[in-house]
Amino acid sequence: MSRAEPSAEPVRSSDGAPCAGQPVLERIATRSREIAPGFEVHRAVPSRTRRKVGAWCFLDHAGPIQHGPGAGPAVGPHPHIGLQTFTWMLEGEVLHRDSLGSQQLIRPGQVNLMTAGRGIVHAEEPPDGNAGRVHLAQLWIALPEAQRQREPSFHHYPDLPILERGGFRITVLAGEALGERAPAQVFTPLVGIDLAADTAAATDLPLTPGFEHAVLCLQGRIEVEGERIEADTLLYLGLGRDTVRLRCDGAARLLLIGGEPLDEDLLMWWNFVARTPEEVLQASEDWNAGRHFGEVPGTTLERIPAPVPANLNLKAQRG
Repeated sequence: MSRAEPSAEPVRSSDGAPCAGQPVLERIATRSREIAPGFEVHRAVPSRTRRKVGAWCFLDHAGPIQHGPGAGPAVGPHPHIGLQTFTWMLEGEVLHRDSLGSQQLIRPGQVNLMTAGRGIVHAEEPPDGNAGRVHLAQLWIALPEAQRQREPSFHHYPDLPILERGGFRITVLAGEALGERAPAQVFTPLVGIDLAADTAAATDLPLTPGFEHAVLCLQGRIEVEGERIEADTLLYLGLGRDTVRLRCDGAARLLLIGGEPLDEDLLMWWNFVARTPEEVLQASEDWNAGRHFGEVPGTTLERIPAPVPANLNLKAQRG
């Protein structure tokens, strides 16, 4: 789900470690965050050391969470600039609404891709009367300088490339892998792959050496190049790999992301990906004043106000 917490800390991509120019195995624990009442996620990116992987600048893993009728994840209208939100649904259903008038129910095995560009608002809510489990990953892709002021858009992708390899069921979510290309429109060279196994499995997965990569274990236990990790642990792999060895002894699921290093200094604050404090301050002021972003038709959820920028010393930097 989106980063709709009532407070936020600014994150500069330059504050993290530089992209590893060679293969590494760097273990990173996720952090728990409550993004809506009773709805907790595990945040893998940004971390204290790794602010992004290629253009992937945000990765939350939510669930599996069991909920009653009408009590699933609900995140009220909130704005975004400078990014794409990428939702990968594993279990359950979530209803997306946005200020373009989009209304889309996302189901397991599907992707929602929202391009914020210069500005968009959306809400995420449970379908009426729907009880069950919810399990998903939501990622952000930072838009490069040439694209970050583009017009907003929304696309739903119900059909993705799926293939079998070494006991893994592999879904290509973004970019190209194993001769398959995902339909999602992205604006930097990157890749996203889901691998799931019901029993023991092993494969050598080809990679692009010019990409930095990371693996997040979603369920079970997996080995990556002999390094064992459990659910909600991220393993950063660095640059320079042309393959990665993956195996599991039983049911497991993992998400592999990667991309060409994005050599732009990003400033992430709340739901905004920008370049300067002035940009995030203006976006926050516009949203709280009801300017620029518009409204989400059809939702009954309350708008989420932007945190007060003065608490983050952004006003002092605006000068």
